[in-house]
Amino acid sequence: MKLKTNLLVLLLCAIISTVLFYKHVFGLNLLIFQVLLFIWFLLTKQINLKSKNQIVVSISFLLTSIFTVVVHSKFSYFINFLAWFLLIGNLNFPNAKSLIHSMGIAFISLFKSQELFIKKIFKAKMGNMSLGKWLYRSRIFLIPLLIISLFIVLYSLSNSVFSDMISKSLLSIENAFIYVFKDIDFFVVFTFLVCLLFSNFYLIRNSSQFIVEKDLKSSETLFRKKKIGKRYFGFLALKNEYKSAIFLFIILNLILLILNVIDINWVWINFEWQGESLKQFVHQGTYLLILSILISIALVLYYFRGNLNFYKKNSLLKKLSYVWIFQNGFLALSVGVRNLRYIEHYSLAFKRIGVIIFLIVTLYGLYTVAIKIKKRKSSFYLFKKNSFFVFIVLVLFSGINWDSCIAKYNFSHVDTSFLHLDYLATLSDKSLPHLEFNIEELNEMHELQKGKFTIDDYLMTPSEYKRRIENRKMNFKDAWESKHFLSWNYPEYIAYKKLLKTEEE
Repeated sequence: MKLKTNLLVLLLCAIISTVLFYKHVFGLNLLIFQVLLFIWFLLTKQINLKSKNQIVVSISFLLTSIFTVVVHSKFSYFINFLAWFLLIGNLNFPNAKSLIHSMGIAFISLFKSQELFIKKIFKAKMGNMSLGKWLYRSRIFLIPLLIISLFIVLYSLSNSVFSDMISKSLLSIENAFIYVFKDIDFFVVFTFLVCLLFSNFYLIRNSSQFIVEKDLKSSETLFRKKKIGKRYFGFLALKNEYKSAIFLFIILNLILLILNVIDINWVWINFEWQGESLKQFVHQGTYLLILSILISIALVLYYFRGNLNFYKKNSLLKKLSYVWIFQNGFLALSVGVRNLRYIEHYSLAFKRIGVIIFLIVTLYGLYTVAIKIKKRKSSFYLFKKNSFFVFIVLVLFSGINWDSCIAKYNFSHVDTSFLHLDYLATLSDKSLPHLEFNIEELNEMHELQKGKFTIDDYLMTPSEYKRRIENRKMNFKDAWESKHFLSWNYPEYIAYKKLLKTEEE
C-alpha cells in the first residue's frame, strides 16, 4: 500500500504521541511532544514570524508548555491547551486579525480535519488503484455474500449435520481470532486512535471560509452610513436617540455615584471588621460589578453603534459616557479593596485570586470602551483587543505556582488571618512541604486562632489535619517513586526532595 508522505507524517505523529502518553500522566512527555511538534512547524515553514498574532501565540504556546512542567497545575494545563488550540487556528489562517476568529477556525478544524484524513486514506494507493476505488469496486461481491449467508442460515435450519459443521467452523474462526488478539492491549489501540485524531487536528491544514471572510471584512474603525432619501426623518430619529441616551446616562451616573459614595465611606475609609464573615461582603460587590460592566458595554455598543458617533453635537453624551466608564472603573477598584479586606482577614484562596484576575481584565475592558468612544472604533475592536489581553493575562498567571503561594501565605499570616485547615488540606501534592507542621505547632496555631475567630465544630481539628497530611505524604511518595520519567514534573520533584530531607532531619 503506497502512502503519501503527509499521511506517513500523521501516522508517525500518532505513534510518537502514543509512546509518550500511553499509561503516563501529563508531565515531561507533554513538553517533549509539544517541542517536537513546534520544531516540525518551524522546519516546514508553517510558522510565519512576520505575523504579530502568530508570534505572540507561538511564544505563549512555548511558555505554557514549560509552565506545565515547572508549575504543573490544572490551570497551567488548561491555558497550555488553549494556547495550543489558538496556535493551530492561527496556522490554518495566519492572517487572522482576531484570536476569537483563530479559535473559531481551530474548533471547526477539529472536526473537518477528521473528514480530510478519511479522504486521504481513501486516496491511498493499493497497487495501481486507490483504496476508495478498490472498496467501491468490491461492492459487486456484497450482494453475493448476503445471498450466500442467507442460504447458509436456511440450510443450517433444515439440516442438523450441516448446522453442526457451520457451528464448528464458526467456533474455529472465533478461536483463531481469540488466539491472534489475546496478546493485544486494546488500551494501546484506543490511545493510538485518540492520538491519531489529534494528530489530524495538528497537521492537516484547513480553515472555515465563512470565518475567513468575516475576518477579512472586519474593521476596527466605524464608518458613517448615509441613508439616501431619508435624511430629514433619519436626522430626527438620531436626535431622539441622542436625547434618550443623555437621559439614560444621567440617571445611571447618579445611581452609580450613590453606590460609589457608599463604598468610599463603607469600604475605603470607615471599614471595621468585627469577626464576621466577609463572604457576602465581597460577593455582593463582584456580582454588581459584573452586571454593571455588562450593562455599560452593552449600552456603549448600542448607542455608539453607528451614526451617533458622527453626530456633531454628541460631546455631552461622550462626556457622560466617560463619567459612566470612570465610575465603573472606581466600582472595580472598590471590589478590589473588598477582596483585599477578605484576604487580609480570611487568607488567600483560588477564588480570591480569580477576582484579582477578573478586575485586571475588567479595568482594561473599560479602557478599551473609552477608546472606542473617543476614536470611533467598532465592536470588532473591543472583541479583538480584549480577547488578546485576556489571553496574555491568563498565560502570565498560569506561570505561578498558586498552591504553594496560598499555603505559604496562609500559614505565615496565622496571627492575623483565619486558617482554614479543611481548605489547605486539599491543595495539590506539590505544596505538601509547605503544609507540613508538627502537632505542637498546629495546636499553637489553633489556640491563637480561637482567640480571634469562632471555630465551628465541623471544621478540621489540628490532629485530623496532621493525620490527613501524613497519609497524603505517604501516598505521594509511593506515587512519585513509581512514576515513569515521562510523567516527571519539577514542583513535585522538589516537594519529594524536601519531604525526604525533612524525614532525614
